Amino acid sequence: MLLVAVVFLFGLIVGSFLNVVIYRLPKMLDRQWRAQCAELEAADAAHREPSHTSEQGGAQHETALQERAFNLVTPRSACPHCHSPIAARHNVPVLGWLWLRGRCAHCSERISVRYPLVELLTGLLSALVAWKFGYSASLLCGLLITWYLVAMAAIDIDHQLLPDAMTLPLMWAGLLASLWVSPGSSQHLPVEPRMALIGAAVGYLSLWSVYQLFKLATGKEGMGYGDFKLLAALGAWMGWKMLLPVVLMSALVGACVGISLMLMRRHDAAHPMPFGPFLAAAGFITMLWGPEGVAAYLGLFQTP
Repeated sequence: MLLVAVVFLFGLIVGSFLNVVIYRLPKMLDRQWRAQCAELEAADAAHREPSHTSEQGGAQHETALQERAFNLVTPRSACPHCHSPIAARHNVPVLGWLWLRGRCAHCSERISVRYPLVELLTGLLSALVAWKFGYSASLLCGLLITWYLVAMAAIDIDHQLLPDAMTLPLMWAGLLASLWVSPGSSQHLPVEPRMALIGAAVGYLSLWSVYQLFKLATGKEGMGYGDFKLLAALGAWMGWKMLLPVVLMSALVGACVGISLMLMRRHDAAHPMPFGPFLAAAGFITMLWGPEGVAAYLGLFQTP
């Protein structure tokens, strides 16, 4: 129980950092994309009008400086309304929000309840992972996967985006971690290299194939490439055998939620619904209980 309590408290702190990632990473990517577009436009303009090259180069340098000033560390966390820096005592996970009664200490504007919810969710899920795996290498792997899934699910809900900056490192981490697993090992996470490599390939290609078939049949895009990479990352950590439960569970839950929202008229069928949160939830459940669930299901068909 001590391990669970310690991991819960540490998970709250990580959840506070994940709030920063969820808010800032999409803005950082947007700035990078805009800077790249500006560079292309400036290069094209310089090719047509060489006399403006130095002036445009100075503007690009200033833009680059501005880009470096906004990342996951700098500047300090601030109120989104009045931009006043948040004091350290007000930045304590969950308790800081409760202390301020959900309002900024400077301008009294409301602070979204999602901030403490993300912190609390991260703490609870981290504690659940600690309870499941105990003192083991699987605990460290499970915590890493959990924190990535929480951040990616929230970003996908907000922006319908699963950044390569998160999906690809998670996939590569799973593949590299598998190199430390000996063949035939009973360790839960990570899996042995062969299963990890096949899991990453099958995870990506399975959703990519569904995407292509759906596009041929309807002329529309049913999901984004980030979904393929997220499933590839889950396959790299859990192996190809766990991919079917993840896909089936996420598709079933996603369909139920989508139909429910449309019946309640809270979602327009013409607007796409992010699939990443359902993949993340199914991946987390499968990570904890997938092998046992598959074994129990196969046991139903064994003859006595």
